[in-house]
Amino acid sequence: MLLIAKAALGVTATLALGAAYTFHEGVIRVDVDENKIGGSHVHFWVPATLVSIGVHVAPRQAMKQAAEKARDVLPALRLGAKELRNYPDALLVEVKNEEQHVRVATEHGKLRVDVNGDGGVVHVTVPLETIQDVTERMEELNGGV
Repeated sequence: MLLIAKAALGVTATLALGAAYTFHEGVIRVDVDENKIGGSHVHFWVPATLVSIGVHVAPRQAMKQAAEKARDVLPALRLGAKELRNYPDALLVEVKNEEQHVRVATEHGKLRVDVNGDGGVVHVTVPLETIQDVTERMEELNGGV
């Protein structure tokens, strides 16, 4: 009986540590709702760690092509993500008119983009650490831009 309890404790501890590692960077959240009859409603959450790992295990040629296309903006993205971490809760852009409302802000170390309009609602949240990791990896593939 003691052996089963120890095994159960070991499995539980392993699962807890695995979950903690998987979610340590946070979650990428995408919510899209179309405001029309039969409109799409897409909601998904992905552990940000999977994206950081994904850029290392994705086919090198595909990542290299993406890195070459983004070459001009990578330094600005990396530096922007790094510097925005100094402002955990800051409103970056807000545009309102009669039909649309767009808001870009940092909240608790995440970049958050909210778009509300006649066509629907879009909310995207990405940890700044993930943006920085992805841009650093792409810069490596470009030879350290």
